[in-house]
Amino acid sequence: MNVLIVVENPKLLTLDVPGAEIVSARKYLTDRRFVDLKRAKVFNLCRTYGYQTLGYYVSLLAAARGHKPLPSVTTIQDLRQAPVLRIVSEDIEELVRSTLSTITEKKFELSIYFGKNPVKRYDRLSQALFQHFPAPLLRAEFVHVDHWRIDGLRPIATNDIPESDHQFVKEQAQRFFARPRVLEPDSRKARYDLAILVNPNEIDAPSDERALKGFIRAARKLGIAAWLIDKDDYGRLGEYDALFIRESTYVDHHTFRFAARAEAEGLVVIDDPESIVRCTNKVYQAELFDRNNVRCPKTLVVHKDNASDVGKQLGFPCVLKRPDSSFSAGVVKANDETELATHLKAFFDKSELVVAQEFVPSTFDWRVGVLDGKPLYVCKYFMARGHWQIQKAHGSRRTYGKVETMTVQDAPDACVSLAVRAARLIGNGLYGVDIKEVDGRFLVMEINDNPSIEAGYEDAVLKDDLYLLIMQSFSSRLEQRVQGSSRG
Repeated sequence: MNVLIVVENPKLLTLDVPGAEIVSARKYLTDRRFVDLKRAKVFNLCRTYGYQTLGYYVSLLAAARGHKPLPSVTTIQDLRQAPVLRIVSEDIEELVRSTLSTITEKKFELSIYFGKNPVKRYDRLSQALFQHFPAPLLRAEFVHVDHWRIDGLRPIATNDIPESDHQFVKEQAQRFFARPRVLEPDSRKARYDLAILVNPNEIDAPSDERALKGFIRAARKLGIAAWLIDKDDYGRLGEYDALFIRESTYVDHHTFRFAARAEAEGLVVIDDPESIVRCTNKVYQAELFDRNNVRCPKTLVVHKDNASDVGKQLGFPCVLKRPDSSFSAGVVKANDETELATHLKAFFDKSELVVAQEFVPSTFDWRVGVLDGKPLYVCKYFMARGHWQIQKAHGSRRTYGKVETMTVQDAPDACVSLAVRAARLIGNGLYGVDIKEVDGRFLVMEINDNPSIEAGYEDAVLKDDLYLLIMQSFSSRLEQRVQGSSRG
């Protein structure tokens, strides 16, 4: 993809970025070559983004041409709105206070260069503001009235960068313009860019490195360049056409913010924010299953007023689930009233509602992968040795039961059809539906967004085709979005 740095006067630009073309704003706006350019990242370093200025039109027309501008018009508008600044100020109020606590003056300015500042102690605040307002060069103004708060944000003209900061800005520009970490880069013929959000340090990551390589190879076959990003790349989402989350998701978490921002920026997103909300809350699923007559274990949504009914209605042992539980974490078994009371007290400290279910013992769980409302793969997840769940935690260490994978055709029809029906109630994303089999009856335990896809397990039958099928979903969605835009 072409990388363009757009400024009013290229002669005044002191940045030297290998591989990037320096273009004047007027030339970018009027030269036919840039109008016809198919794919480009446009880094708008104009000195002002005011309405209908050159800087404003650079980002506006970049979006119209299908280029990827930074900042986007949405960010430009946000920079001009005082209410947005107030909301952001409240969101990061404690960070502002702690960062500026030693400053004795009543006003303070912070220069933010590609999300960084030359003084290390300002890095976290700089990164936080850049994530809210992804613009390459920003100056934040703070005032102290009772406490520190943000008073304004504005772009920094390249000729307004202090000479003492020039070397730092050059280094940060080169770091920023370098591609994110990627396993097998080959984007020369790519039509689209896909960001894969990962956390290299996650213990129970949804995909291991071999699986991530499988996704990247499959994407390349379909003309998609896939890049691995992490939580620090939030401000760069606008550079991509699609987002694939391969990190465990939670609503009160950066994964949800990534999904929501990507969707707002017009990216194709799996998992979309609505799926994350619906899948990560077991109270929602309990209500959903009940209203739609989805077969599941006997379930009770518990609050402090009906806690005494749990044992009477479900018997012992019973299972308690924290609403945002995932992959056996936040799920406990109560063998009697004493254990029930202890677990409920701990759960009520974090949530007003808890899900309680009758205990359904089994040697394995069915896992049906569903994508776009169709079954994708089927596995048997066996319980960990000597445990009632598929995963057993030993501090930071995990042990798991074995996994048996089969074709969709070889799995029980009733199991697959139930999983598909349940998943369609959530959406048309990528889901893992967990099902218990009891005396020939199938019961939905839960629906997971962002299901595990690891090399040697979920891909054991389809192998490379599993990754290709998922990437084909991205490709189809991207093509539909382009066709929809052209008809618009």
